[in-house]
Order: sequence, then C-alpha cells, then structure tokens
Amino acid sequence: MNTPKTDTSPTVYRNPTPTVDIIIEIGGGIVLIERKNEPLGWALPGGFVDYGESFEHAARREAEEETGLQVTLTHQFYTYSDPSRDARQHNSSTVFIGTATGKPKGADDAAQAVIYNQDNLPSLAFDHQQILDDYFHFKKTGNRPAITQA
Repeated sequence: MNTPKTDTSPTVYRNPTPTVDIIIEIGGGIVLIERKNEPLGWALPGGFVDYGESFEHAARREAEEETGLQVTLTHQFYTYSDPSRDARQHNSSTVFIGTATGKPKGADDAAQAVIYNQDNLPSLAFDHQQILDDYFHFKKTGNRPAITQA
C-alpha cells in the first residue's frame, strides 16, 4: 500500500519589515535628511529596526546616525503600513516624535540634514508628506490620524 508523503518542510511566511521614522522637533522646525541612497530625495530620518532592538532604540539610533543629534523621544505618533508606502518592499513604519538641541549634520546614509518648517518643505520621498500632514494637523488640533479600515 502506498501512503502519500506528507510535506514536512517549514512554512515560509512573508511579513512586512519593521522600520521607524522620527519627526525631530528643533529650533521651531523639524529635521529632514537628503538621502544618499535610492530612492533619492528628502525624507524623515529613519530606517530599519535591527533584530533584537526595540523600536524606541532604533529611532534614537537612526536619528543619531543620520543627523548627529541625540533625540529624546516624546511620543509614539502613529504606524504607517500601506503596502505601497515604499516601492522597494512592504514595510511598516512606527513614527516617533522627539526633541533635540544642536545643529543637525548629515551622516551615514544622509547627504545632509536640514531644519525645515511647515511653510518651506521640499518634495518628500515615500509617504513622508502624508506623515507630516498628519503631524502638523496633530500639532494644531491634538488629533492623531484616524485608523484606516483598508
């Protein structure tokens, strides 16, 4: 009698990659970086969470690596998870708000770090314009983004 073979290979799951972005409040503005790597453009400081690292630590580490600033996190703002937010891969970003003092300086994968205000923002990469629209609305009203049902 022939018994069917049972597949014992492990199940492979594809999951979004966790990332963090940081809205750094400084001197009446916020810090943006000009990316050295694709996709090029201006963005919030941020990056991938390392294995074994908390999201809070990743946010402080990425902020310091890209801007030279030591950031004090004040809020976990919102998590952005639209699968199309980054054309390279599906990731989700937990966005933090933090404060810092000093002069930002681009380093690591940031060509430069500059303080901007709401009235002079450059064109932004990824979904960072939406994030900042939500942030400025929050600063004005105290309301965080509504949870989407998509």
